Amino acid sequence: MAGHSKWANIKRQKAVVDAKRGNVFTKLSRAIIVAARSGIPDPAGNFQLRTAIDKAKAAGIPNDNIERAIAKGAGTLNGDHNSLEEIRYEGYSPGGVAVLVEALTDNRNRTAADVRVAFSKNGGNLGETGCVSWMFAQKGVCIVKDVFDEEKLLEASLEADADTYEMTDDEIAEVFTEISNLEKLSQTLKAKGFNVTDVELRWIPGNQIEVTDPDQAKSLFKLIDTLENLDDVQNVTTNFDISESLMELSF
Repeated sequence: MAGHSKWANIKRQKAVVDAKRGNVFTKLSRAIIVAARSGIPDPAGNFQLRTAIDKAKAAGIPNDNIERAIAKGAGTLNGDHNSLEEIRYEGYSPGGVAVLVEALTDNRNRTAADVRVAFSKNGGNLGETGCVSWMFAQKGVCIVKDVFDEEKLLEASLEADADTYEMTDDEIAEVFTEISNLEKLSQTLKAKGFNVTDVELRWIPGNQIEVTDPDQAKSLFKLIDTLENLDDVQNVTTNFDISESLMELSF
């Protein structure tokens, strides 16, 4: 999981810059809509919705916007007849790195065209459904900051039936579990006094492709950045591994 966590670390750093872009509000609002639609529109009884609302508030989205998104997902917003559809696209970047793209859209033709252009203009190839998803398993992840006692984290993770955890930079840990166990893990870690800053679903690669060519690395990151900047795209996941030095040269 090291390569994936390395990229997750960069994405957290990028989020500071991305937060200034309007499309972040769009992505977070759409996540609320889908969560409200897939379960009850009450955060007290809908863990996915509660998590989406927490992320939206952390990004500074006004409460009125959050309430509007919940109402839209519940189907109670008057005059709104647009429905969002969850779609997953799969392909390869230069160098054979697998790329999973998760999107929410009210126009699948538009989104498919945008994703296809992003791949083709950056040396990648958009493939058929299932061409790379078999390499990944979806897991629940809790991001924990200020972990100064790894032994206590291990004890809390075991108590919450977590699968594994990984320490990243600056006393940050990522704790992995089955999707159905994510709420229990989050609640247990918080009850033990840990600073859980984010809760998410993530695709974890079963194998990794090492990127050693600088040009391929730049093309890969440009492709990821282009995809993430599309309004309809919610998440981009890859299975690359790369050295720290090459990663720094690629930005």
